[in-house]
Amino acid sequence: MKKLFAVAAIAGLLGSTAAFADAGADLAKAKNCLACHAVDKKLVGPSYKDVAAKYKGDKTAEAKLIEKVQKGGVGAWGQIPMPPNPQVNAAEAKTLVAWVLAQK
Repeated sequence: MKKLFAVAAIAGLLGSTAAFADAGADLAKAKNCLACHAVDKKLVGPSYKDVAAKYKGDKTAEAKLIEKVQKGGVGAWGQIPMPPNPQVNAAEAKTLVAWVLAQK
């Protein structure tokens, strides 16, 4: 019985990870993030894998990037500005940033 419970728990965790990945990818599509970014290559802005690598281990990255998603910014990746994205609310920005930072 314990083995069955452990298998079910692991399956649940794996399923929630897939749901998290889908939620982040779906938001990136819905909020037009993919017009300038791609997961694995530079477009107008950096790839999400490059963003994740740059901020790996930075405890302040999530807050900085949430603000950047909502308010825009310039300078972290060159002089091409990232425009603000006012249609992304705080919860959506948190989901997007967590998804971006999880890219490997």
